[in-house]
Amino acid sequence: MTHIPIDHRDVPAVPHADKITVRELDFFYGDFQALAGITVGIQERGVTAFIGPSGCGKSTFLRCFNRMNDLIPGTKVGGTILIDDEDIYASGIDPVDLRRRVGMIFQQPNPFPMSIYDNVAFGPRLHGMTRKSDLDEIVQRSMERANLWKEVKDILPRGGLTLSGGQQQRLCIARVLAVEPDIMLMDEPCSAIDPTSVQKIEDLMAELKDRITIIIVTHNMQQAARVSDETAFFLQERTGEPAELVEFGRTAEIFTSPKDRRTEDYITGRFG
Repeated sequence: MTHIPIDHRDVPAVPHADKITVRELDFFYGDFQALAGITVGIQERGVTAFIGPSGCGKSTFLRCFNRMNDLIPGTKVGGTILIDDEDIYASGIDPVDLRRRVGMIFQQPNPFPMSIYDNVAFGPRLHGMTRKSDLDEIVQRSMERANLWKEVKDILPRGGLTLSGGQQQRLCIARVLAVEPDIMLMDEPCSAIDPTSVQKIEDLMAELKDRITIIIVTHNMQQAARVSDETAFFLQERTGEPAELVEFGRTAEIFTSPKDRRTEDYITGRFG
């Protein structure tokens, strides 16, 4: 991963009250530019939804916030991403520590091949916690916050992979919560689970957003309207061109009175 600095003198300022500040972000996979000129501020303690057609850079942008794209050879990023006014691409930033503060939930649930208990205790152990009573407390608290404890409290030694898909996704959420992140990234977290589990995940987001900044990528317009406080619409106008951020604002305004015709066309199903 190569970072390309830019001159910020002509870049519009984003309010410091935001948890995440993005200024003129460009992103490249080799010679292909996937994102161009993204400038946005994401509020603290709320839910922000990223919407747009497939292949328009939503997940790529999401992975910039915890530098997961660093793991892909040949990628380059230009511009700035600040979290709490700290440039996360500056020299000296530890990506491992960043990923503790900025947890991620993937489209497909990915429990570790270990017990339910050990899945949630994994992060705290990695950071040096060894006392069983402390681990027990964290595991229970994290699972309670993930709305999973009552379902699994009597089967904690069982493998995490034995749970249903929706339970596995909530187990992954509990695993993230166990290390007390400031931000949770959710990349289509409900696309591979049953409707009952979708409702539980959405309820969970509503409960967590008072304490954690949540960003969700979703293709479900109804879900974006239900769960998010703010919405960002991304679009790649033509194949081979970089995607851009077309519109960003309060979700109620984006869905009822968008300023850009392309946003309205997408939300109403005219394309995408």
